[in-house]
Amino acid sequence: MNILAQALKRANILFSMNRNHLTRYAWLSIGAALLTICFKMVAWRVTGSVGLLSDAAESLVNLVGALMALAMLTIAARPADEEHAYGHGKAEYFSSGLEGGLILIAAAGIGIAAVQRLLNPQPLAEIGVGLAVSGVASVINLTVAVVLLRAGKRHQSITLEANAQHLLTDVWTSVGVIAGVGAVALTGWNWLDPVVALVVAANILVTAFKIVRRSVGGLMDPAVSSVDLASIQSVLTRHTRERVQFHALRTRQSGPRRFISVHVLVPGEWTVQQGHDLLEQIEDDLRAAVANSTVFTHLESIDDPASWRDLELERERSD
Repeated sequence: MNILAQALKRANILFSMNRNHLTRYAWLSIGAALLTICFKMVAWRVTGSVGLLSDAAESLVNLVGALMALAMLTIAARPADEEHAYGHGKAEYFSSGLEGGLILIAAAGIGIAAVQRLLNPQPLAEIGVGLAVSGVASVINLTVAVVLLRAGKRHQSITLEANAQHLLTDVWTSVGVIAGVGAVALTGWNWLDPVVALVVAANILVTAFKIVRRSVGGLMDPAVSSVDLASIQSVLTRHTRERVQFHALRTRQSGPRRFISVHVLVPGEWTVQQGHDLLEQIEDDLRAAVANSTVFTHLESIDDPASWRDLELERERSD
């Protein structure tokens, strides 16, 4: 195994070790989902509120999403191998996409239950106890959501961010349901309960759409963010001279990993060693400027007309 291959292997192993610990956040989400399901089911049973039932149904989706997050975070942390030379980072997009789909299903179920209850209103019972139990579940979800959201942003994990956003939606859902059930207790208008459930379902649909759209976008190999692109351009500008130029810059993001490819044009009379030394410095600077990045450079002669056929995204066909 050559030195470059060994270095890449060590980098992949180190990256995987840094990602493996993220699964503990998935276990935290699983524990929170199980606990809140118990609380919310108790709240529904003592009140008979379809709004609280919808809230409990969303917690079931939270549990499935958390289990999927655990599986995908485990896969995404695996180092690159012969069959997956660019790593397994895209597994996180499957997790967030599935969670978005599950939220859509939950929203449909909530909507159906709410319409049925709206057509056949029923009085609620033990409202005070139900609201107190649901309130405790909401506090648990809010606490875990904040922890997951911070971890997701810090470690650039779309899985943790999607799970956190789902939990935050659950919190706002619970707040809405509690308000609706409380309004029923104050006014005696039983139709408020299913109406609130319908509003909850609409809110869930919006969140699901955002999660699914981001997941699909990630699977389409998008370019890196504008912030990362500016950092890349800054590095290249520092190395640009009269006879050293760059073109054919291409970037893509796969989960937390960034991939950067650029062609470096140097004087044709340079030795291989001169060009190699420059590329090594550029690659080091790019990796330092953009976290979790893999850099590919291609050396070309600035004096060769063939070098300039790489300006377009697809190289022109030579006759």
